Amino acid sequence: MNRIRALAFAFVFTFSLGCHAADGFSLSSPTVKAESQLTNDQVFNGFGCEGKNISPALVWKNAPKGTRSFAVTVYDPDAPTGSGWWHWVVVNIPATVTKLDEGAGDRSGKSLPEKAMHIRTDFGYAGFGGACPPKGDKPHRYIFTVFALKTEKLDLPPDATAALAGFMIHGEVIAKASFTAYYGR
Repeated sequence: MNRIRALAFAFVFTFSLGCHAADGFSLSSPTVKAESQLTNDQVFNGFGCEGKNISPALVWKNAPKGTRSFAVTVYDPDAPTGSGWWHWVVVNIPATVTKLDEGAGDRSGKSLPEKAMHIRTDFGYAGFGGACPPKGDKPHRYIFTVFALKTEKLDLPPDATAALAGFMIHGEVIAKASFTAYYGR
């Protein structure tokens, strides 16, 4: 009975936020395949990891009617923090944009579409931070998500946290599309 209640709560909570999978709305990457292992390109350079820290290219299609902007996140729910780890948050991507090029996560923000902005991640800076799970952990999941939003702009301060951005995203979401990749060391 508790399982049924939990499933019912999850269903009601998700749909009360207005978030659902739109028919055909999808996210993919020419540089990271769903359910695959991340490469050294997407591994962080620091904290004992020696990767290139390059954000992968992302492509989305079939956004739902009413989409006025997009947000993109990369999240590791397996990080040993009690709250996971935000690796990348981009907001205010115009509705006319359907991709982020490889390297768009550069901290300078110069490779982002006009009007889009990075949000500070759990690495402490705004920009992409690659995978870097603790040595010996099972491979972590890295969930890449694009959110179709019903607003043109999330009004976030320049020093906003990923949690605040997530709150704002979930308040404006029409639909989302995700895929997961893995990395362990």
